Amino acid sequence: MEELTRVEEIKELLDTKQYTKLRQFLSELNVADIAALMEELGEQDLFKCFRILPKDLAADVFSYFDVDNQHLIITSLSDREAANIIDNLMADDAADLLEEMPANIVKKLLVNASPETRRDINHLLRYPEDSAGSIMTVEYVDLKETSTVTEAIERIKKVGIDSETINICYVLDMQRRLVGTVALRYLLLSDGDDIIGDIMHENVISLTTLMDQEEVAHQFQKYDFTAMPVVDNENRLVGIITVDDVVDILQEETTEDMEKMAAIVPTDKPYMKTSAFDTYKKRIPWLLLLMVSATFTGAIISSFEDALKVYGALIAYIPMLMDTGGNAGGQASVTIIRGLSLGEIEYRDIPKVIWKEIRTALLCGGSLAIANFAKLMLFDRVGLLVALTVCVTLLFAVLVAMLVGCLLPIGAKRIGFDPAVMASPFITTIVDALSLLLYFRAATLILGIA
Repeated sequence: MEELTRVEEIKELLDTKQYTKLRQFLSELNVADIAALMEELGEQDLFKCFRILPKDLAADVFSYFDVDNQHLIITSLSDREAANIIDNLMADDAADLLEEMPANIVKKLLVNASPETRRDINHLLRYPEDSAGSIMTVEYVDLKETSTVTEAIERIKKVGIDSETINICYVLDMQRRLVGTVALRYLLLSDGDDIIGDIMHENVISLTTLMDQEEVAHQFQKYDFTAMPVVDNENRLVGIITVDDVVDILQEETTEDMEKMAAIVPTDKPYMKTSAFDTYKKRIPWLLLLMVSATFTGAIISSFEDALKVYGALIAYIPMLMDTGGNAGGQASVTIIRGLSLGEIEYRDIPKVIWKEIRTALLCGGSLAIANFAKLMLFDRVGLLVALTVCVTLLFAVLVAMLVGCLLPIGAKRIGFDPAVMASPFITTIVDALSLLLYFRAATLILGIA
């Protein structure tokens, strides 16, 4: 409600052309809140409101807009104004923006940007997508190990205003190799004549430029840092990654895994920004594959058609067996995929995983079989042999489903595929076919039908 009131107030100030008052009103708000409020406006009002902002504030607000609004503003500004926005963005934010822009606009922006900005952006754009190098920022404070504390503080005052963070400073040797870190608070508490090399922390934990962004997130989670340095293969410092970048990584990776687990080709666009045809293209490949693979279950049923004519009661329990097996496999796969993503499960743990899933499956399957046997005998009033057939199948279907659900994601990761691909829809299709085979095999042994 408060946000809606603020949006209405902004519109009123725009309509009455009280631009000075509007600039003062916006300047008192948090940058992220300003962006959120402005995105509630129409295109024309958004652009007018953006032009009113002070230059430095405009660049900060711009970085919080979604991609569509960034494109709208950049293409509406003059070359000089657009270049000013790019120059005032953090290099990683500017690189992310240019990756989404058409080539002709990128060329125009880079031509008008400052040489330092062009250098930093080109430096970031040459790294593979979703690598640490592509998401790092080159705005950081580096210090020489031979400098004194007084000299270091003077350098922080000089370059700190344009840095992503100054809480941690990175100490380099003469070849720009990362040799240590020093926290700002230690600098403030140290004597001015102390040498940086004597007070720095030498045990530096760093990331490499080609490290996958998902592994970057794991490293932040493991060490609980707010920023981590990125080095090349010669241990030269080339950038840093901060925790706000990791939040974006986690959101992106989680969204991608959810889409894969639902058998959808991942997309970078928000749902409301994606057309129906684009959504169709993302969903139809997997739907076609799953439909074709599901024909195997029909073929299995057809092959036992004669047996089903003799014991027609067996048909009624096919959906229950398939659904229960699919659900059990889906539960196991989600648990394993999460463990793989968080680094809780390694390949050497496969025997332990299998043994744990077997015990869990026997407990779950046994409980379900007992409950189902009571239902079949008391309420459905089927014959004892039919009840045994259904319940024995149920027990083994759950066992097989959980084993498939845990082994497929591990196997997928082992051969280089994303484990999320082996989630619910894919596993359910496999488990459905196996459940039917078990069902008719049990019927053959217990009921004596063929």
